[in-house]
Amino acid sequence: MISFWEKNSFLTYDVIIIGGGINGLSAASSIKEKYPRKSVLIIERGSWPVGASTRNAGLACYGSFSELREDAQKTGIEKTLKLVELRFKGMEMHLRRLGKKNCGYEQTGGGELIFNDEIFENDEFEHFNTLLTPIFRQKVFTENQEKLQTFGFNGKGIKTFIENSTEGQVNTGLMMKNLWHYTAEMGVMIMNGLEVTEFVDEGNICKVYTKHNLLKEQPVFNCETLIITTNAFSNKFLPNADIIPGRGQVLVTEPIKGLKLKGNVHFRAGMFYFRNFENRIIFGGGRHLYMKEETTTELELNHNIHNELDNYLENLILPGIPYKVESRWAGIMAFGQDKMPIIERISPNVVAGVKMGGMGVALSGVTGQQIAEMV
Repeated sequence: MISFWEKNSFLTYDVIIIGGGINGLSAASSIKEKYPRKSVLIIERGSWPVGASTRNAGLACYGSFSELREDAQKTGIEKTLKLVELRFKGMEMHLRRLGKKNCGYEQTGGGELIFNDEIFENDEFEHFNTLLTPIFRQKVFTENQEKLQTFGFNGKGIKTFIENSTEGQVNTGLMMKNLWHYTAEMGVMIMNGLEVTEFVDEGNICKVYTKHNLLKEQPVFNCETLIITTNAFSNKFLPNADIIPGRGQVLVTEPIKGLKLKGNVHFRAGMFYFRNFENRIIFGGGRHLYMKEETTTELELNHNIHNELDNYLENLILPGIPYKVESRWAGIMAFGQDKMPIIERISPNVVAGVKMGGMGVALSGVTGQQIAEMV
C-alpha cells in the first residue's frame, strides 16, 4: 500500500518524462535550464535504460558519404542535410553542457571503406563536400588510400578509403553517468523500477498509471505535461506512430597489442561501424543482413550477425593479428520510413520525442531542446 507521505510527496509534478535514456535525460536538462522552477520526474522501468543509450558503440558521427548519398536518394537532399545539421548541433549541445572530458569525447576523425562493388563518383563526392561545408565550417570528406595501410586493413576488394575529419568518439558509459549527475544536480527526480502501463490526458492534468516492482498497489502520478521518450519501445504508447524497432549487435575485443586503428570507420552505407577504444576494437552493425529477425525489442544476440562481425574482424580489420572477443551485447534503436525524429504534441498535454534513427547520441542534444520548447 502507498503511504500518506508517499502520496503527498512522490506523485505530483509539473512535468513527467517516460524513459530515462539519453533523450529523456537531455529533455529533462533542457526543461530545467529553461524553467528552473518546474518540478520534473523521469520514470524509468529498468535499473538503468537498456535501449541504445548505454548499448551503442560510442561514435559521435553524422553520416558517412555513402550513407548520406543513400538517404538523399530516399528522402531528398534537403531533408538529409537538415538531419546532418541536427546531429551536429545536438553533439555540440552535449559537449557545451557536460564538457568534453565528462563525455570522454575525442575528435579522432574517421572514415569509410568503399568496396569494389560499390559506386564511387568523384563529382558526386565533391558535391556532398560543397553541401556539407556550411554546416561543419570545413571540408568533410577526403579520399585517402594511404589510410588502408596506416590502419592495417586488408585492402583486397577495397576501392578507396574516404577520410572524415569531423567525426569523434564518446565514452558512452561515462557520458550517461555524467548526464545523470547533471540532471540530478538541477533537481530532476529519477524513479527506477516503475513501468508505465497507461496514461490519460484529462485536459487540465495527465494521469500516469504505473506498475511498482514491489508494491501490489499501482501508483498513479499526476502532471501538467507528460513527455514520452521511450524511443524503440514507444509503440505501446503511440501505436500509430512511424516507429520500427531495430536491434543492433555489438562486440568488443580484449586489448590488442600494437593496434593501428585510431578513429571511427564505417562501411556498407553505415550498416557496419567500428572504432578503437584505447587498444580495443568495438564493432557493431549488420542488422540489414537479417532485417526480419532484428526488427524486435528483444535483447538477445543474433549469432548469425556475430559470425559476420567475426569474419570481418579476422579477414578485413585485423588480418593476421591475433585477438579475442571480450564481450558481446545488443541494443534497441528506433527507425521509421525516414530518419527524422518525431517531436510532436499528440494531445493537449502530451508530447512525444522519439525515433532517433540510430543517432540518439548526437540527436538527443537538440531534440531535448525541441521538447523543452513544447512544454
